[in-house]
Amino acid sequence: MKTEPSKLVRFGVFEVDLQTSELWKQGRRVRLREQPCRILSILLEERGAVVTREELTKRLWSEGTFVDFDHSLNTAVMRLREALGDSSDHPRFIETLPRHGYRFIAQVEEVPPVDARRADSGNDRPPENDSLVTASAERVVPSSKTNSPLRFTKRTLLIAGLFTFATALFAFVTLHFVRAGAAVNLRGAPIKSLVVLPFENLSEDKDQQYFTDGMTDELTAHLAKIHQLRVISRTSAMGYKGTHKTLSEIASDLHVDAVIEGTVLRSGNRVRITAELVQVSTDRHLWAETYESPIDDVLALQSRVATAIANEIRVNLTPEEQRLLANSKPVSAEAYEDYLKGRYYWNKRSEEGLRKAIEYFQAATEKEPRYALAFAGLADCYSIIGSAIIGDVPSQEVASKARNAALKALELDPSLAEAQTSLATVRFNYDWDWNAASTGFQRSIELNPGYATAYQRYSLYLMAMGRIQESLLQMNRARDLDPLSISTNFSLGWRLYMARQYDQAIEQLRNTLEMDPDFALPRAVLGQAYEHQGVHAQAISELQKAVSISHGSPAMLGALGHAFATAGNKPEAKKILVQMNESSKTRYVSPFYVAMVYAGLHEDDNALAWLEKAYNDRSNAVIFLKVDPAFDGMRSNARFQALLTRLAQPTP
Repeated sequence: MKTEPSKLVRFGVFEVDLQTSELWKQGRRVRLREQPCRILSILLEERGAVVTREELTKRLWSEGTFVDFDHSLNTAVMRLREALGDSSDHPRFIETLPRHGYRFIAQVEEVPPVDARRADSGNDRPPENDSLVTASAERVVPSSKTNSPLRFTKRTLLIAGLFTFATALFAFVTLHFVRAGAAVNLRGAPIKSLVVLPFENLSEDKDQQYFTDGMTDELTAHLAKIHQLRVISRTSAMGYKGTHKTLSEIASDLHVDAVIEGTVLRSGNRVRITAELVQVSTDRHLWAETYESPIDDVLALQSRVATAIANEIRVNLTPEEQRLLANSKPVSAEAYEDYLKGRYYWNKRSEEGLRKAIEYFQAATEKEPRYALAFAGLADCYSIIGSAIIGDVPSQEVASKARNAALKALELDPSLAEAQTSLATVRFNYDWDWNAASTGFQRSIELNPGYATAYQRYSLYLMAMGRIQESLLQMNRARDLDPLSISTNFSLGWRLYMARQYDQAIEQLRNTLEMDPDFALPRAVLGQAYEHQGVHAQAISELQKAVSISHGSPAMLGALGHAFATAGNKPEAKKILVQMNESSKTRYVSPFYVAMVYAGLHEDDNALAWLEKAYNDRSNAVIFLKVDPAFDGMRSNARFQALLTRLAQPTP
């Protein structure tokens, strides 16, 4: 039942002026934004009754306002609870009725105006600092019941003045040192790691999901440039899309201190991003803001969000980090959409997805010829689609396209870590320029220490060079940033296999297959690990599954043929050779995988002949000859050693 409000009402240690929507705590004004104050006034006016979310929305925002109402209301209530020191789980003041509304449940009393006691509004400060005020700094209100008049002499005035000065000085020093530690003491431990959870798509057009995912990716990429932060990669974060896990459970899974979540609303040529930062250890919502801009300026908007978060968690940005975060050039809405669609298909990591991604990245570069990120994306696609493991395109057919795109990206933006990684990958996969590849990967990590792909590919380079322990170290760094990525987990398993740590490789690859049983690559390497442990039946079973899942991929067939050969089943190994020969009539089959079968059969001359062909094809599988266990039986062969010399890889 609605009651006629008086000017002041009191509950607990708080007082509220319902006419001005001002909140006071123990005589001091609490700094609170307009929306939370208005919500408090509405709930107090309707105290004891349920105020629906719809009613609050109508009273807070005028018709036609462009805003994410649900998220904005949640944020305002969150800020109000913080100011009151209240909890949604164990409410003292504001009770939540899920998906329905709110009710003010505390005892409220009206306060006659004559009893009001207020400190100067100049003492306004955030509510979280209330507990830091010492007793000597509190304002003393003289009693109205004093029996004798006050008589002031010069001496008493002097003493009083000195006392007041000493008290003020003590309060200032105390507050200075206490507040210096307030960020840690009140907020819990410093924030050194975080994850950007998949933003929610609030657009009516659900086909805009690629746009929302792109916003999540870009904010993650911006924050990853900050050296003091460990930022979980987008692949792991995307695993929580639509999850019912609590923020604390997600943080525990990923070993992070804070979580960023939010929404994206696109309307015509404008976009609105609402983001909030939650510190998990204290369950405090530290920061929440809404940003709006034209799509043409969305990159600058993302930079502002990332900088605001960095400031909120008290990260001291270096001049280079400030420059990198601010380094956002406007792009046309059409080019930006094509870029986001390209990244959407790139992240599928399928052959069909790569071809679609190339189309969209190409379109983005045509519409925006100075769009460095789009050129970097194009280079990545060409680098992977020409690899011997994933693509069925000869490397020489796409090497120049990958190289040109990467060089263009770096010409446009030398500070772009993605471009540095793309060019280093070309130098590694296609040019076999080992020094340039190493320099490029390390430069990428310097520019963006949170870019998991840079660590992953640098690890690949180190493995090819025979620097096994360094490779595993870099790979573990990549997984630390992207712990739930199937690609990252497979990559670690493959490196453990190459390091001949077969027990650890089997465990890691089994864990990867639990994430996706239909991922052919980890199943194939699992089979190879079993083979080198002498468990031939299990090895062949896993490899046959990999061949079936991959629809006869040459890489899977070569591994299966090698396993049949080492198991003593030469007829089946020969059948695989026939099958690969037939397959080569309709698709590219790297000679490297034919050589692998001959190596298993101990037909060294045939194996070396096919390795020579693979070398001349610039098949990137050849660059791992130094460490590949499949060719261990040939390492004493002089021709094999001569081939390694021609690769001219540095000695570990």
